[in-house]
Amino acid sequence: MNILYGIQGTGQGHISRAREILPELQKHASVDVMVSGHTNKLSIDGDIKYQKYGVSLSYDNNGGIAVLDTLRDFRPIRFINDVQSISVTDYDLVISDYEPVSAWSAKLEGVPAVGLSHQAAFLSSQTPRPLQKSLIAETLLKHFAPTVNTLGFHFRRYDDFIEPPLIRSAIRELQVNKSTHITVYLPAYHHQVLQEVFTPFRHVDWHIFSPHCNQYYQDKNVSIHPISHQQFLDSFASCEGIICNAGFETCSEAMYLGKKLLAVPIRNQYEQECNVAALKQLGATTLPGLTQQQDKLEKWLEQNEPVTLNEIADPATIVEDILSQTRESAVFSEKTAEAQL
Repeated sequence: MNILYGIQGTGQGHISRAREILPELQKHASVDVMVSGHTNKLSIDGDIKYQKYGVSLSYDNNGGIAVLDTLRDFRPIRFINDVQSISVTDYDLVISDYEPVSAWSAKLEGVPAVGLSHQAAFLSSQTPRPLQKSLIAETLLKHFAPTVNTLGFHFRRYDDFIEPPLIRSAIRELQVNKSTHITVYLPAYHHQVLQEVFTPFRHVDWHIFSPHCNQYYQDKNVSIHPISHQQFLDSFASCEGIICNAGFETCSEAMYLGKKLLAVPIRNQYEQECNVAALKQLGATTLPGLTQQQDKLEKWLEQNEPVTLNEIADPATIVEDILSQTRESAVFSEKTAEAQL
């Protein structure tokens, strides 16, 4: 079996999931990888056959999506060319982790495709939503990377096609302990903005990891770190708690490690607003932003009870389910074709 695996390269979660799924998938099939996203700064092990411009979000360094920059960087003609440039008919199956080029190529060419992502969970009406739904965002979630078959991931099994979080091996293998520092990973904020917010809490040591920082430095009770895989994991494993965006993967990892969690959604990012709704149901603390939130931050710092996961997904089982469904669909299609002759 030949498989094309499309990965949205602008999110840590998509790459992390692929690192767990790909080795299992390669035990059963020949797999080519496509990564898209013009703001992609992440790497993946092994060869990447296709690298496409795709669609990416831009951020304003103050905790929100830069809508005008995102629209300015969208290249519809280039996207269409990217879709048409791939011969997906060479593949028996396309797997899209919210990667639009591979998904649309498969849709247009009639090649079987599976959506494998956190975003796929929002195809269920039972998945938590904010009180005020966004019709535009709901439509985008449905059509951004369309596939006939879907397998979603979320904090809980809200529907029969939704799996629990898939925790990367680097997190599962950590030696967890508890220090007194707080780890901060809010890449939509500039680290100088974060420094101003957290420095006044002088009884706390803060480890801020920032994509905007090129060199480590310390200022009073705040240490600023460039993005570093191992340093972040070391800080995460030993922290008392973590403050992060309301992205699915880091929140799931915090709950898996038993760390207390404070989630701050990226402004104008509907998926994260949906995650906030789910996190509130679970009893986790969330804030709409960081400005004028000193009292709530102080209250969270005094809390000790983390929210934990009930279960996690197994990569091998996920792959077996995908391949089993694909074979069943192929058999059904063959029988239908024979009946029509």
